[in-house]
Amino acid sequence: MAASYEDRYWTSSDGLNLHYRNYPGPEGAAKLPVLCLHGLTRNARDFGALAEELAATRRVIVPSMRGRGMSDYAKDSDTYSPVTYVADVEKLLAEQGITRFVSIGTSMGGLMTMLMAAMQPGRIAGVVMNDIGPEVDAGGVARISGYVGKGGSFPTWVHAARGLAEAHGASFPDWDLDQWLELAKRTMVVTQNGRICYDYDMAIAEPFAKPGNAAPPNLWLAFEALAGVPMLLVRGELSDLISADTVKQMGVRNPLMRTVTVPRVGHAPTLDEPEVRAAIRALLDEVE
Repeated sequence: MAASYEDRYWTSSDGLNLHYRNYPGPEGAAKLPVLCLHGLTRNARDFGALAEELAATRRVIVPSMRGRGMSDYAKDSDTYSPVTYVADVEKLLAEQGITRFVSIGTSMGGLMTMLMAAMQPGRIAGVVMNDIGPEVDAGGVARISGYVGKGGSFPTWVHAARGLAEAHGASFPDWDLDQWLELAKRTMVVTQNGRICYDYDMAIAEPFAKPGNAAPPNLWLAFEALAGVPMLLVRGELSDLISADTVKQMGVRNPLMRTVTVPRVGHAPTLDEPEVRAAIRALLDEVE
């Protein structure tokens, strides 16, 4: 069966060749496009199943940020920051003539969504925030700092899956081997020497450790740029990155926000959970 997406590229302002998956949707579709923004160590494959579903009715664009997947690695590791990622995506949107869209952001992708809203309020018609908010808990950031950039490789996909289970089992205590295998194939790649390794530049860990890069400061002001925008917050019941208090404050500042809590899951839900898919469909029905 032919792929339902095209691999496309755009060029960043500093000359990097950046990759995105373009799911064109039905010919002549008038519905607003969806922009999917992945988390820190992820890439465009992270939205594969969701993008396939959404592309039945509308265009879906899924970029891989610099240093991930099929996008070039940056020459300067300091450019691995949310502000630079936003600038890269803004260039893509401008080239595609997209002025209004729905944003689905997982973790770092949600931070990017808030920054984009603050830059141009009113152009984001709907938002899905996946296990992220304007405040991030220090414990979750410390956990991520403990594994990002550490590298490592595996001889087989089963070894890779078991390595992920060992590292992240507390976040997904009920997952079986097949689910860990699926995550491995989303986040890892076979290298030229036949070993399986993480599909991102280990140098992304360097700026992540600097103050203000894991989560830019004063994001409540950016979040308020989304006031009145239909919003779905997806939160893992076991999440260590977004607290119940932050969720409550988000709901006060945007009364249109609905929350789906995924039981027995930490950071971050896959967005393939049936209750999450149903909530995303309901949100998109509001912004057609």
